[in-house]
Amino acid sequence: MKNILIIEDDPEIIKLLEIHLTDLIYTTAKAMDGQQGLNMALENNYDLILLDLTLPTLDGVEICKKLRAVKNTPIIMLTAKSEEIDRVLGLEIGADDYITKPFSIRELLARVKAVLRRTDIKETKKENTASIHAEGLFIDIDKRKVLLEDDKIELSPKEFELLVLMASNPGRNYTRTELLNIIWGYNFEGYEHTVNSHINRLRAKIESDMTHPTFILTTWGVGYKFNEDILL
Repeated sequence: MKNILIIEDDPEIIKLLEIHLTDLIYTTAKAMDGQQGLNMALENNYDLILLDLTLPTLDGVEICKKLRAVKNTPIIMLTAKSEEIDRVLGLEIGADDYITKPFSIRELLARVKAVLRRTDIKETKKENTASIHAEGLFIDIDKRKVLLEDDKIELSPKEFELLVLMASNPGRNYTRTELLNIIWGYNFEGYEHTVNSHINRLRAKIESDMTHPTFILTTWGVGYKFNEDILL
């Protein structure tokens, strides 16, 4: 049974979410204060967090940043704001999906199911491939650890997911749209530039020469792939 944490300061929205999530046989926990919600998220293991952007004591952006530093729990951000900058911000700090208020409960439940389904698929892939070795690069999928020539490389959750996805399928060409849909989900369609920025940051951390990459190759006119010739 999936356990979902709701961090939201509107009691009516909390009640609505609890009713419908319980109908789907999910269990729920709630916090109406940002700091309380962060503490609960850090102290417990949840399958998903529904996180409001505007909260007392600590806002959703800070909560997401602090969580992403230590955990990879899926997060759907809830906000009354709809400007593009907020949507991009959600992507950059590691949110898995984003929905603006007022939202259709049917749409929200569809997003919840989609994020949980993607998480289950990723977990299954991780179980099938515990670690990956490639010419000085070691990826421990279970421990979410990356070593380059025995030096630990600090990656953001999305950078790690991109690396694992491509390294688990060496030689396969991924378009930017495919990577966006697999790693972030359909709701971010049109934000392919985010993939470019994450790939560039990832390359800066693992490539010795950004102009002649060893691991993540650009397939001109298509997208990116992991170099299949260097796997051990």
